[in-house]
Amino acid sequence: MHGLEADTEQGEAVLGQALAAYQAAFGPRLIAAYALGSLAHGGFSPLVSDVDLGLILADPFRMKDRLTVRTVGNRVRASGSALHERLSVFWGTPSTLQGRSGRGRFPPLDRLDLLEYGRLLAGTEARQGVARPGRDELLVAGAEFALGHLGRPTGLPGRLRSWPRRGGDPIAEIRTPSLLASRGPRRMTKVVLFPVRFLFTAATGRVGTNALAAEHHLADADAPAAELVAAALAWRHQPPPDGEATVLLGQQLIPLYRHYIDDHITRLDAAANHRLADRFRRWRDRLMA
Repeated sequence: MHGLEADTEQGEAVLGQALAAYQAAFGPRLIAAYALGSLAHGGFSPLVSDVDLGLILADPFRMKDRLTVRTVGNRVRASGSALHERLSVFWGTPSTLQGRSGRGRFPPLDRLDLLEYGRLLAGTEARQGVARPGRDELLVAGAEFALGHLGRPTGLPGRLRSWPRRGGDPIAEIRTPSLLASRGPRRMTKVVLFPVRFLFTAATGRVGTNALAAEHHLADADAPAAELVAAALAWRHQPPPDGEATVLLGQQLIPLYRHYIDDHITRLDAAANHRLADRFRRWRDRLMA
């Protein structure tokens, strides 16, 4: 078995265990289950990737659904391995996914992933009628995610479990290469590649997979941090030699973030979302202080 196939099989095993647990919990209400993220569109790495699962439940939405999703997910995450801990579950019903209700958990970026890349694991195809997020909705969702996970003094819980509930300081990590490098390849690659992915989605309206986003960034001769972006893509599968990451981060990470933030200030102002644009300006000021 080739290395990449073996890597993917590890993720598929966790995905299968989670699927079985949700099938037992929801029974016939589970209309469809999908692999999302890198297990759907490729590039999965057991070193850094999440295991993303999408669930579509039959209407009507029930208040206890949220508790069931959380309880079952926590039980699977407690199964022992690092990959189990990285299970991330997105869920909704046909009505919530059509935009008639804000309930469930399928943010715009993940809803787009479901539409473009979702791989049916069980049940019957259920994406008909799922509301496709517009460009401005994707821009705002990506901007809010970035501010919550990269632009605050402390990390917040969210889609990606690499951001701890306490003790994380993304701004300090971006400004201090040795600190970020000490966090390991999972944190480093996300800090480098998140802005690249958000730039890609803002420019194209498509899902910013790591590979496509990096290719798009590297194709622009004027885009900064080309060497760092290419290296971070490789670090997802093979940790860098001692010292290599610290040097590259120190040379190129701040220019990458300046490029990303300036791009999004322009886009947010053009979308008349001046509140978010101003928050990006304050983020830039904190990074450059």
